[in-house]
Amino acid sequence: MNLGWLRYVSSVAVLLAAMNFLSCGNKLKLVSIAVQPTSFTFLTPDKAGQVVFTALGTYMHPPDTRDISSRVMWKTDSPNLVKFSGSTVSPTGTGCGVGTISASLNDGGNLVTGYATVTVNDPTDVLCPGGANTLAVVTVQPGGLGTGVVTSAPSGITCPGTCGASFTVGTPIILTETPDSGDTFGGWGGVCSGTANTCAFVVPAGVTNVTATFN
Repeated sequence: MNLGWLRYVSSVAVLLAAMNFLSCGNKLKLVSIAVQPTSFTFLTPDKAGQVVFTALGTYMHPPDTRDISSRVMWKTDSPNLVKFSGSTVSPTGTGCGVGTISASLNDGGNLVTGYATVTVNDPTDVLCPGGANTLAVVTVQPGGLGTGVVTSAPSGITCPGTCGASFTVGTPIILTETPDSGDTFGGWGGVCSGTANTCAFVVPAGVTNVTATFN
């Protein structure tokens, strides 16, 4: 190998290293938040019950995953159902049903949110989940680096927003995905699979979890 070729190879290596350094030197950017567990069920509305949620942030420049539970803002769409103490959730003791948990962080003007669902059963009330064999729960967990909306027919789920609802066992249900502008649908997980626009199934007893990935 001649000297000129060695110099050329060395120059290319230096250039690639510099480009990689500059790329990774960009500001660390939060691109998604995954809330774990994705769903949780309290078997009774007892206020002593607790579950601790964790918010995992996915970053780029450079790629990284971090526990950001103490940095996010925790909220629920059902404050009559559950209450927060940090990332710990407990039933209020005054209701039953399905609620959506959200963890949000404003990262340099970019608001990123992750979601989970929580169900509060009451075996003493036939109108509550867990109170009758005729009532079941369906939850949707959005994921991926993109965003979009999943709705249900019959109505009850519009996720993000309301990501879980109660339905009568045996009800035919159709979930429909709609990616946000510039994003694409990556596929269903759980009771459905594939990349079709809809996920159709008959509601079974218990809790049915469905994931919807957007890219």
